[in-house]
Amino acid sequence: MANKAKSHSGASKRFKITKTWKVLTSKSCNNHLLTNKGKTNKKSPYWKKLSKANSRMVKILLPYK
Repeated sequence: MANKAKSHSGASKRFKITKTWKVLTSKSCNNHLLTNKGKTNKKSPYWKKLSKANSRMVKILLPYK
């Protein structure tokens, strides 16, 4: 029997993979000290698509997503 690959736990918390295999990541700097930050800085873009090269690396880290 072949060994089963494990999903990278850190990557699974930081990235989402859609049904069409697009990799989305959330915006950073949006969890605390929000009173000092502007409205547009906080809201846009909440989930953004990764580039092709970076998404290929994430798909290797998350084989079963």
